[in-house]
Amino acid sequence: MNKEVLINAGAAEIRVAIVEDGRLQELFLERLIGMDDSPLRRRGGGRSGHSLMGNIILGRVQRVLPGMQAAFVDIGLDRAGFLGAREARCLAGLPGFEDERAPKIGDCVREGEDIVVQVVKDPIGEKGARLSANVTIPGRLLVLVPNQPGIALSRRIEDEAERGRLIALGESMIAEANGVLVVGGGYILRSAAIGAELADLREDAERLAEAWRPVMAKRQQARAPATLYHDLDPVERTMRDEVDAQTARVLIDDREALEAARAYCRRAMPDAESKIELFGGPGTLFDCYGLEDEIERLIEPRVPLPSGGWITIEGTEALTAVDVNSGSFTEATGLEETSLRVNLEAADEIGRQLCLRGIGGLVVIDFIHLNEADNIQKVLDMLSASLARDRTPTQISGMSEFGLVEITRKRIRDPLVKLMTECCRPCRGRGRNRTRESVALDIVRQVERAAAAAPGKPITVRAAPDVVRWLTIHDDELRTGLARRGAARVTLQAREEYEREGFDVGTG
Repeated sequence: MNKEVLINAGAAEIRVAIVEDGRLQELFLERLIGMDDSPLRRRGGGRSGHSLMGNIILGRVQRVLPGMQAAFVDIGLDRAGFLGAREARCLAGLPGFEDERAPKIGDCVREGEDIVVQVVKDPIGEKGARLSANVTIPGRLLVLVPNQPGIALSRRIEDEAERGRLIALGESMIAEANGVLVVGGGYILRSAAIGAELADLREDAERLAEAWRPVMAKRQQARAPATLYHDLDPVERTMRDEVDAQTARVLIDDREALEAARAYCRRAMPDAESKIELFGGPGTLFDCYGLEDEIERLIEPRVPLPSGGWITIEGTEALTAVDVNSGSFTEATGLEETSLRVNLEAADEIGRQLCLRGIGGLVVIDFIHLNEADNIQKVLDMLSASLARDRTPTQISGMSEFGLVEITRKRIRDPLVKLMTECCRPCRGRGRNRTRESVALDIVRQVERAAAAAPGKPITVRAAPDVVRWLTIHDDELRTGLARRGAARVTLQAREEYEREGFDVGTG
């Protein structure tokens, strides 16, 4: 497998694409406009594109709801975060990774109490962030769990001999800590630890201890709500979580981001530094790989299949429906073979699309009807293999007599279609339009292209008034980022005749 990690560090947004054998497999977006030194001022969290996941916050319990076995915690956002009893269990003194008993919420927290929590799911729609009191700090090989002693392993480490070896190494590391590591803390060994030696684990654990001590120091002085710890920035996080032994190279199109990636490698993963390269053109990084058009298609409902059939993906509040259609394709050997081939293509593509589009919750797939049990199992096996490439937890049901298969995929952030589009008001929500923010980001990328093609020339942007207003609001942040990308002279012109998605970028 030829795996490449592409990082487009633009003036307004950082985009990360994971490409395997020339095919886009994962996509991560993080908006930079509106960022502030304090994430507590990032109103709306995940909906605006800023991820809060991994941040550790000193919050204050607003309400305890015994009927829901949950509490709402003020973490400084417009909406309180949600803390379930299971996620608060460490506050009741239940030890161990394997102990899954969920105490009553009243045994864990009290109204008005200050508690340390971590964001484990960004705000989605009208729901606040999901929280856990069992905070963690991930490293390259290990995840530090300060409140839970012991050693646990990632479920992705499947080899039993390696699992036994790593558990023994982890226990030795804790036994030989000599006060250098976090006292009473435990560790989860990540899949990146496969093949690691004791010295490697100890080095990573020491870095995690250095990251945890300031959190405890801030906890003593902070007043709720206050952020005690920020997860790594998107570039460093990509190096930590996405670059592995299968990665052939990491291409980055910005020198500042390149240096940040190299600095992180020197600290945590020196063997990976040689894989990092600066993309210097021609053209833009994502255009060179043909990704811009594919990303645009990720907000469209229809996905073509190689045979000429297609799948249609449409979301509702309750679930996401996926319909499989054979189109005009027919297999000469008969209807069952036609249905099997299209269903197999669909099953292979559905896992990839769910991951790329960030779709979570309940997904119902309407496959083309099959009569033979062996063919049904082939489709389910293909779907299972497709979903196995996704690190987000999923569960699959069997196929019903109507050809329906249900999937649940952990919902972590808003899907891409909600990030890039909004409900169409004239049609009362029956359709979706591009948001002014997503159009503005398209304009910023087009300005960067224009600057690369004609260095030093002034650039004029003509766009719809509401899009220009958004760009003007963030003018200071944008100009700093654009200047770094070689676009120092940009003029904005609001044009009433432009529809929201229409714009023009010219030079000279």
